[in-house]
Amino acid sequence: MFEKHRNTKPDSTRPQSSNDGFSASENSPASSGRAAVIGPRIHIKGDITGNENLVIEGRVDGKIKLDSHQVEIGQSGCVHADISAKVIKVAGEVRGDMTGTEKVIISRTGNVNGNIIAPRMTLEDGAIFKGSIDMDPSEPEVKQVVKPAKKAGDNPAVIKPEPAKIISSGKAKEHNAKGSAYSLNGG
Repeated sequence: MFEKHRNTKPDSTRPQSSNDGFSASENSPASSGRAAVIGPRIHIKGDITGNENLVIEGRVDGKIKLDSHQVEIGQSGCVHADISAKVIKVAGEVRGDMTGTEKVIISRTGNVNGNIIAPRMTLEDGAIFKGSIDMDPSEPEVKQVVKPAKKAGDNPAVIKPEPAKIISSGKAKEHNAKGSAYSLNGG
């Protein structure tokens, strides 16, 4: 009786199970909708690493390293850590350096104090940022080559110092390298 109104088409909002033996969570890319969440009442002290996206609504002190995934700091999130991820989105507060291999986004509610390295950067109107931005991390550093100093005897332009002259009681005296004095006036 109630069966005639049931939808017989597959629901497109539910994930379809595949028969290839792999689950969606094991091979999900960084842009997938799945993410670990640190809630607003959670405080973590230490390093965070992993293989999935991360949403931070609480507080984290330490280091965050999710190189092939996304890190999102929500409006209530407070992070005092260096962050390394594929994509970094900041709507809360970050105190530390950020390295985004793809891009870094600071929204209008974001507050960042630290240096940023990323090939692409978005800083929305109203965001607070203090630090430096390097948008070309592939650029090789210019190294200065320091040549070794030459010895004084190797360079003919070097002038050797003359012995010091001491004037006392009207007579000039010179001191030789051994420190003994001799008179210039014959006395």
